Amino acid sequence: MVEAQTWTTRRMSNPRLLTLDTNDQLLDIPATPPSDQRNNIIGSNNSNLLTTSLIIASWYFSNIGVLLLNKYLLSFYGYRYPIFLTMLHMLSCAAYSYVAINILHIVPFQQIHSKKQFLKIFALSVIFCFSVVCGNTSLRYLPVSFNQAIGATTPFFTAIFAFLITCKKETAEVYLALLPVVLGIVVSSNSEPLFHLFGFLVCVGSTAGRALKSVVQGIILTSEGEKLHSMNLLLYMAPLAALILLPFTLYIEGNVFDITTEKAKSDPFILFLLIGNATVAYLVNLTNFLVTKHTSALTLQVLGNAKAAVAAVVSVLIFRNPVTVMGMTGFGITIMGVVLYSEAKKRSKVTSH
Repeated sequence: MVEAQTWTTRRMSNPRLLTLDTNDQLLDIPATPPSDQRNNIIGSNNSNLLTTSLIIASWYFSNIGVLLLNKYLLSFYGYRYPIFLTMLHMLSCAAYSYVAINILHIVPFQQIHSKKQFLKIFALSVIFCFSVVCGNTSLRYLPVSFNQAIGATTPFFTAIFAFLITCKKETAEVYLALLPVVLGIVVSSNSEPLFHLFGFLVCVGSTAGRALKSVVQGIILTSEGEKLHSMNLLLYMAPLAALILLPFTLYIEGNVFDITTEKAKSDPFILFLLIGNATVAYLVNLTNFLVTKHTSALTLQVLGNAKAAVAAVVSVLIFRNPVTVMGMTGFGITIMGVVLYSEAKKRSKVTSH
């Protein structure tokens, strides 16, 4: 009899069954999954990690690749037509975006709903053209390392345009973090061996245009009733940008179509460079979307901070442009300021919520 009671007590003390005093019900805690299910979960996590790693690697290669290809074409190969090159980028983005959305169905297709929405997209296309043309033009005169140092000041211009357009004020900590961003560029500029005033000015213009684009794009992507997915926005922006650039390339760069055709006849390698360059330019936009989708916008920002330093180092190794200790110090100060800015922005968002 004693043994029976003992057996009953042990049976009722099954750790998977907890007695609730209120309703005297039994709560069944799920059993540990079998080993094959655990292996499937681990395999799925490893697969997701591998996919994310490949996407981030693709983002790095495409971003740095398009910079190096642009520099090679415009400075070393002697193809001095930055506006036409930008127009090719836009045509490539339009064609690949159409395939990605309407054929591969990566994201659903969205239509433009109003004239007001179209005008916003048109304005964004103009800003986009200005930024990319200035960026490509600066690569004719400046090394990639200095170009990336100037480009790292984008948060400074973003904060200014966000305040002017949306009246958005940041915390004092965020504004203070921008001081080393500007200080680093001052130090780098004073010690840059290949400093070129025109190249510097158009690179600053490109950086300011990129910041203005991000602010306007944020308005379009988040506006209620006119919200567009970033890939759909690129689908509409790219052909508009190509049309905007066409008269400028014909007027400023003359018979660039005939010159390119003649170059292709004597050196077919130019076609490989142009097509490859335009394809990589689209991959920059595609991988931007994929990185944000598989990680977060904050991760993309952190990767962007590191990308500038990686691109600078790679360009110095490939093109052998001279660098100074003060130039590297200035670049380091700018990157440090960008990191501080990112951290200050993150803390201000947490505080506001």
